[in-house]
Amino acid sequence: MSILREIQAAILQENPDLGTILLKLRFLASRLGSEPLEDWVKYEAEGYPKDADIPAYRVAALSFRGSWSGPFGSGINNAPIPTALVEKHASKEWTRYKIKESIATVQEMAASGKTMGINASNLILLLQGKVYEGYACNSIDAEMSSIAFQEIVQTVRARILELTIELEKRVPEAIEVTLQQVITSKTPETAAAVTQIFNQTVYGNVTHVIATDGAQVTLAITAGDTVSMVSELARAGLPEGAAKQITDIVASEGPPTGDEPLGPKALGWIKQNAPKAASGAWKIGSAVATDLLKEAALRYYGLK
Repeated sequence: MSILREIQAAILQENPDLGTILLKLRFLASRLGSEPLEDWVKYEAEGYPKDADIPAYRVAALSFRGSWSGPFGSGINNAPIPTALVEKHASKEWTRYKIKESIATVQEMAASGKTMGINASNLILLLQGKVYEGYACNSIDAEMSSIAFQEIVQTVRARILELTIELEKRVPEAIEVTLQQVITSKTPETAAAVTQIFNQTVYGNVTHVIATDGAQVTLAITAGDTVSMVSELARAGLPEGAAKQITDIVASEGPPTGDEPLGPKALGWIKQNAPKAASGAWKIGSAVATDLLKEAALRYYGLK
């Protein structure tokens, strides 16, 4: 039986061992030449490192409770704190927790049915005097429901199945891979097709720009968020100053009225700075930079 068929058979079981399935998928990804798929499988199996992008399905909502002491010995204990209040006085980052643990740990937490406690002691200072007037905040606890872990398990399971189905349809040579047999027709086009299928099935709404040399640049930009656009452009190879300049221009010009995603000021900026990209002063070529900025603008405007 081919590795792909083994994965499909295992993923359809009632309580699949995702750890073992991911090992088989990593083997298949290696044989097909898709490094992005290999990386995703590795992170899911071993846990995500600090510098890795966390998929949206691994970001869970937190709920908050706190205790306060007031005048004349009064107090409020274990009272819920509205999420909107945390976001207002702290940030949205506090209300969204990135689950980086391995899929084995996630499955174990999902099966336990227990809530997970998160250290939120730093919120005491940020929310002091802003929840109950005249009361001193003594403690804040953050919790994440076990449902979040169950949803991750179900999402990973569904996306592995969808991935293998699409590989079967669009990359026929994927079915040829077994432990004993390595496909002889593997080409850069095959690897690119596998990576494209992976991007569509696993990440969905994340933009990927393919450079002329086959290198892949990934953009995860939130619509209307200049901070994420600057950060992603800098990570893709633009100097931080240049990334901020073009982001400010894109933000000021607003959404396009025609087919061109960039306005005249942005296009003028690209023309002016093209020699820098061509000379190697930037870590990205001029042709790729233009495509990159167009994709970034579309994502910033919420059009892609």
